[in-house]
Amino acid sequence: FHSGEREEKCIIEDIPTDTLVIGNYKVQRWDTYKQEFLESAPGLGMFVTVSSPSAEVLLSKLYGPQGTFSFTSYLSGEHIICLQSNSTRFIAFAGSKLRIHLDIRVGEHFLDESVVQAKDKVNAVNFRLEHLIEQIHHISKEQNYEREREEKFRKTSEETNSNILWWAVVQTLILISIGVWQMKSLRDFFISKKLV
Repeated sequence: FHSGEREEKCIIEDIPTDTLVIGNYKVQRWDTYKQEFLESAPGLGMFVTVSSPSAEVLLSKLYGPQGTFSFTSYLSGEHIICLQSNSTRFIAFAGSKLRIHLDIRVGEHFLDESVVQAKDKVNAVNFRLEHLIEQIHHISKEQNYEREREEKFRKTSEETNSNILWWAVVQTLILISIGVWQMKSLRDFFISKKLV
């Protein structure tokens, strides 16, 4: 995505509890002379801030123009990941555009192929098996989290439907009582005017 030099960009990730999140990013600065994004942005760093659903700051750190950050979620819900450059230019002079390449991986532990090749075949199979077991645990956590969210949604829907039903009953009772009151008032009026 593209960003202004002093602009903060945030991404919302829905993450289950006790899940490792790894983010890799790379920043490129727009060169007005070459009219293209430079491969690297020397001297430019990124502030990475991660907030939990309870607005607790899990990570707040300054990294270089290219880096990796990671954190573990302690609550399930929407985590906010914000990136902002550490440019010290005044806002009037900080008109440069930035291109930020961001890769966020939730709950995955990636295999390092060089480590796998260095071990013999039995260890490689064992290593891959552990990796698969880890992925199964992550999928199980994801399913439990989605199940919790679905239960909350169902409960909210049922409460809303119940409230709507009671509101309709109250409206009906109010309309009936107003109708009875109007008929009684009209009858009393006719009696007082001796029309009945």
